[in-house]
Parts: sequence; structure tokens; C-alpha cells
Amino acid sequence: MCNDYRLRVDVASIVEDFADLKIKIRFGERAPNLQAREDIKITDVAPIIRTIEGVRGEGDMVHRRWSWPGLNKRPVYNFRSEGREFSSNRCLIVADGFYEFTDPIDPKKKRKDKWLFTKKDEPIFCIAGIWRDTPEVGEAFTMLTMEPGPDIAPYHDRQIVILDRSAWADWLDPSVSAKSLIKALRPAHCRWSKSGDLKRNGARVDQGWGGERNTCRAGLS
Repeated sequence: MCNDYRLRVDVASIVEDFADLKIKIRFGERAPNLQAREDIKITDVAPIIRTIEGVRGEGDMVHRRWSWPGLNKRPVYNFRSEGREFSSNRCLIVADGFYEFTDPIDPKKKRKDKWLFTKKDEPIFCIAGIWRDTPEVGEAFTMLTMEPGPDIAPYHDRQIVILDRSAWADWLDPSVSAKSLIKALRPAHCRWSKSGDLKRNGARVDQGWGGERNTCRAGLS
């Protein structure tokens, strides 16, 4: 499951990208001052864009905590999408990369290998999420998950729901069926690189298009 993602773009770039899709971003609280972040982890506070009730073509950007405490007090940072419509409290989680972890290729290593995934030809993408208000931590969000597509399957047996750009406005509209929007990415739509090994002698290494690395299944992250 995804427990770490990246966001290095500023608010203006996000607003512009949404405007290209005829989606107006509003700031019900205040415009957040986003700093480039290589790692956003469970319990961190990060920007989400959530539904404005009764309004289509607009979204409210707020800062919220990633994960809320579950019944066993463990953080609920991923949530299965299967069989649910999510008719309220939808949100978009803006990212420009996410990480998965696998058992190390090098048997001498103790730590898992960390892989960064980005989307082909898209500087940012949106993960389908929901949010809720909890007595323990206030309002918090979680990422929806699904069966993995061909780009992610070699690394993990689940993946986060990455929405097509054309579905962003629909996800913010609770009248649109969630099942119609939750789809696996087409093959070769994700680019992967081994985090920490991005440069060697001035050249990029350990990278490629999704689906090329088929010899290693991911361990649990």
C-alpha cells in the first residue's frame, strides 16, 4: 500500500493545471504556502481538493492530515474502493510522484528498495481520496486503493486509485458514480525510478516505463 508520496509543485501551478480542465480552485480557509516535499508520509499534513457542496466545476483546497485512527488505533491511510460509491466527502490528493517498496534486489541489503512512480507527460496527477471528521484528529483524508494495473503489479498487489485527468471534475461531483471513474491506468503510463539511485556518474539509472520490471513482486510496505 502507498504510505509515502511526493509533491514538489507550487499552488499557482496546481491552480493553472485545474483551470485548464475548467475547474476553479477556491481557498475556503486560505491559500496554502506549499513547499517542495520529496516525502509526504502518514500523519503528515498535506493539501487536498475537496467537493464544494452543490457546486460543480469547483473545488476547495485545504490542508489536512493524512490518515485517521482506526478501530484498532492504527492509522487508516489507505481504504479499499471495491463495492463502494463514496457519495459524500470525496477529495483529490494532488501529487507528482508516489513510492512503493519491494524486497531488496541486493540480498546483502536489510532495507527495502524504494521505487518512485511518476505519470507519463503529466507534471501532477490526482489520487482519489475521501475525508472524514474524527474526534481524535479532526478532519483527515485517506487514499483509495484498487487491484493493481500492469505498471504497478510487478511491485505490489494493490495500488492507489490514480484518476484520469478527465475524471477530476467528476470525482468532485458526488452524483457521478465512483465505480465509473475508478479504473486501472493503461500500460506504460507510469515511469519508475529506483529512489536513491537516480544519478550515477551524471547519468540516470534504474529507471524505465511501467511493466518493464517483472521479476520482483513487492513486499508489504
